[in-house]
Amino acid sequence: MKDRKPKAVAAGHICLDITPVFHGGAEEIGKILLPGKIVDVGAADIHTGGSVANTGLAMGLLGTEMKLMGKVGTDALGQTLLACLKAYGTEGMKIDPSASTSYSVVLAVPGIDRIFLHHSGANDTFCAKDIDFDVVAKADLFHFGYPPIMRQMYLEEGTELAEIFRRVHEMGVVTSLDMASVDPNSEAAKQDWKRILENVLPYVDLFVPSIEEICFMIDRERYQSWMERAAGKEIPSILNVEKDIRPVAEQLRQLGAKSLLMKCGAPGLYYHMGGPEDIIALGSKLGRSMMDWAYRKGFQPSFRAKRVLSATGAGDTTIAAFLSAMLQGYDLDWCVRLAAATGALCVENYDALSGLKPLAELKKDIENGWEKRK
Repeated sequence: MKDRKPKAVAAGHICLDITPVFHGGAEEIGKILLPGKIVDVGAADIHTGGSVANTGLAMGLLGTEMKLMGKVGTDALGQTLLACLKAYGTEGMKIDPSASTSYSVVLAVPGIDRIFLHHSGANDTFCAKDIDFDVVAKADLFHFGYPPIMRQMYLEEGTELAEIFRRVHEMGVVTSLDMASVDPNSEAAKQDWKRILENVLPYVDLFVPSIEEICFMIDRERYQSWMERAAGKEIPSILNVEKDIRPVAEQLRQLGAKSLLMKCGAPGLYYHMGGPEDIIALGSKLGRSMMDWAYRKGFQPSFRAKRVLSATGAGDTTIAAFLSAMLQGYDLDWCVRLAAATGALCVENYDALSGLKPLAELKKDIENGWEKRK
């Protein structure tokens, strides 16, 4: 493992998450959200959200020296978001007086998949000039999250996003990219995501999307068939690794993806690492041999959570654990185990960060027999 603390940059989408706490257990959402109905809820849980905060701050808590790069406005939500970041000893946001701060109202009813009411705000104007490339050049890893809900990142076939990754790639810094779900009726949903990915993925070392969101973008017909099979259930719960997940991974490889880690909701994670050339390049950037990662693929089941309050940020912190473990020299098996375990810890709380544990402590929990989901 490295003698020094690894350094990373988390850039892209940041927002404020406002999560009303619902009383009781699951109820059909159609019986909750009725015109004129007053729904009695608990105090709102307010935390930073988005990839920059969830993944970036989580990586910081897991032992990586982090720099965050996002954009907020000067409004009240922006001031609240900046105060939240300051509490973690992290700043670095671009402040745009002409923009509103992004926020999400997260409806996390126990037993029902989350519903997000989202305002993109300042994220829509975030672009390459908002990134301090001098800082990036000193990092071991550059992680970018949520371009599908950042307008400048998907316009013109992702030209701006591709330029960002090209510049970082040429610096010899490890690059990783996460995606986000989009409203099917939005401008983002109408983009040619296959073309965007073809432009960007050659410069991405680790592509880390969720299975649902990426299938929606590159194979709408397959996604629709999943929706029909799920019949109201969460899609990952009905997916088969060989018949459903692996074909999507193969499509992404054809689009230029090198190494993949796909979040598959409660069931776990699918990983598909690149060939020797890709892994040699990755290891060279990190200063160690990683040849035992070449061509590795498989499914890592998630671990059982003690309770489930909200899945908000679970995917982001899962990725944070994988990237932090990789930077700290863990082998691939432990990287995916620690990633799955961190996701399980996350769902035990309403926010993404308060339940996290150091990787070494988490490793002991796993070695002591933490039960996996079946």
